[in-house]
Amino acid sequence: MEEIDVPPFFLCPISLEIMKDPVTVSTGITYDRESIEKWLFSGKNNTCPATKQVLSADSDLTPNHTLRRLIQAWCTLHASNGVERIPTPKIPINKIQIVKLLNDAKSPQLQMKCIGKLRALAAESDANKRCIESAGAVEFLASIVSKANFTTFEEESDKGLESRSASSEALSILHYLLLSEAGLKKLVGKNGEFVGCLVRVLQRGNYESRAYAVMLLSSMLQVADPIQLIALKPEFFVEAVQVLQDHISHQATKATLKLLIEVCPWGRNKVKAVEAGAVSILTELLLASSEKRACEMILTVLDQLCGCAEGRAELLKHAAGMAIVSKKILRVSHVASERAVRILYSISKFSATPSVLQEMSQLGVVAKLCLVLQVDCGSRTKEKTRDILRLHARAWKNSPCIPTNLLSSYP
Repeated sequence: MEEIDVPPFFLCPISLEIMKDPVTVSTGITYDRESIEKWLFSGKNNTCPATKQVLSADSDLTPNHTLRRLIQAWCTLHASNGVERIPTPKIPINKIQIVKLLNDAKSPQLQMKCIGKLRALAAESDANKRCIESAGAVEFLASIVSKANFTTFEEESDKGLESRSASSEALSILHYLLLSEAGLKKLVGKNGEFVGCLVRVLQRGNYESRAYAVMLLSSMLQVADPIQLIALKPEFFVEAVQVLQDHISHQATKATLKLLIEVCPWGRNKVKAVEAGAVSILTELLLASSEKRACEMILTVLDQLCGCAEGRAELLKHAAGMAIVSKKILRVSHVASERAVRILYSISKFSATPSVLQEMSQLGVVAKLCLVLQVDCGSRTKEKTRDILRLHARAWKNSPCIPTNLLSSYP
């Protein structure tokens, strides 16, 4: 295969491989469908790779049948050299087909069948996902979730079970569609009504529905307006913390942590999260977690929550709070060390009672901070560490709990 000279116009300008499904964009340049879809959708680019001209959001990918037949003929001609003939690609879906599918889904008898078809189409390609979104399927799927929440998810009637199944499927599709920013903003809406629906799913749904709900919420709130984030109700935080406590899935836990990182800086959300029990649950997760990214995210949320007096009080109340935060310094990553030092800085600056200072010394926190100054862990982390040690030098500098070899590092 490598010894055969392939005509240059058979190669995709992006991947430089023989095109299997050549399509032409509005600029007149032809690419392999898979490559250009990955460029436009997965990479979130909006330009033609060759000309750098902007492509409109609804720009169609027109199949280049002539070029595809030439490539197939060339493959057949070189079959004796081991070149396999590319198959004729499947015709992609269009908006008209999706709209018809959505209209059929209005019939209760066909609803689950149509939802299943949408899921199968979404799994085929990113282009299908964009087509499904642009055809209005997002609103249809959201309406199924909204209607299901008007009745309890725990109903045992046949109708209730069917509604729960449809809602779970609709949620999964909304998650897998990887909606555009515009699509996510449409779901958030002006009054946050659908956010409220998803909170009710978290309250009443089974584990699968709750997992999809929290992952969808995580994506939606990244594009929400600050006013909407400030207006989040206490029950939102109660249910988010419950997802962490229930260990629904690894994905759901990460989505919840990401969600909390997004919303906690706004308004009184720190206090709402603390009152929902977030600090205790996060500390327990940190005790059990050894995965780098998870530790970084947990420490980031704890850092945010320790920005309020209520958060610091809850961390100090936990028997292992300060100990596990200190333990993660220099053991996970530079990011984790920085977050952990910031947490200790908040405590030492705003909550440093004599008993707290004594506990920090006895737990080895002060010794760990002295060690931080001796290793390469980032300038910002070292500066925060120096600030902590300077704040309470009178209480700690002559402490017998600090190893003699570390005393020389004390600022």
